[in-house]
Amino acid sequence: MALAQRTRLDTPLAQAEPAQERIRITVRNLDKRYGSGEAGVKAVDDVSFEVKQGEFVALLGPSGCGKSTILNMVAGLIPRSSGHIAIDADEVRHGDVNRKVGYVFQRDTVFPWRTVEANIGYGLEIAGVDKAERKAKVARAIETAGLGGFGAKFPRMLSGGMRQRVALMRTLIMEPEILLMDEPFGALDTHTKLEMHKTLLDIWERERQTVLFVTHDLGEALTLASRIILLSARPGRLKEDFEVPFARPRDAVSLRESAEFGRLYSHIWHSLGEEFRRTKAE
Repeated sequence: MALAQRTRLDTPLAQAEPAQERIRITVRNLDKRYGSGEAGVKAVDDVSFEVKQGEFVALLGPSGCGKSTILNMVAGLIPRSSGHIAIDADEVRHGDVNRKVGYVFQRDTVFPWRTVEANIGYGLEIAGVDKAERKAKVARAIETAGLGGFGAKFPRMLSGGMRQRVALMRTLIMEPEILLMDEPFGALDTHTKLEMHKTLLDIWERERQTVLFVTHDLGEALTLASRIILLSARPGRLKEDFEVPFARPRDAVSLRESAEFGRLYSHIWHSLGEEFRRTKAE
């Protein structure tokens, strides 16, 4: 399957971001099938795309379309049935650990028996980072995430949004060059989700990691992403690839209030809505 032609959504707010030519993630003719024979289910069908250095790309589609499956194959957490995946031109193999890559899961996955400080510093501790250096890095991470004063607290004392910030910083403190995120804010209420969008956008503006972000929330995708890859209903196929040209830095609240946001939302929703109807019909 050839790469889908990208749709440019022009808007008065558009401001071209500098082109980055280095390809960090390559996905070619990717298939995933669970089981065999008549009982088998094809989850992903012939998907191809690329993610360049510093891009923030959202994988969007209805539930069950294979978004998380694709992300997990890119991470090497599950094997692919066929096709090719590479990070920095190196083939991704099931079970391999790539220290350039960080993964933020849908659930906050914090350790309930560890404090905020101990949770955030867990990866550094495992990596054998000196205690003084670890303490300094954790302190900076806590400040960055707006968790000042909560370092000695346990997860049971935190809100859902605060626990998710802890999980996010536990990944980011390892300084991954590529960040894979599987609907990390899906379980949060709207207000908390918008706060997390602001936190993530602020961090990304400073660090400019390459991000592949799974979501079923179109508003979230438009708020965060530079591109939206729209997948069809199961089996997931690449339906469209949209550029999102809103200027950066972005304000997660005021952006949603703009007429341009509403226009782009409607444009993509038409295509996404077709896939929701297909899912319901099946």
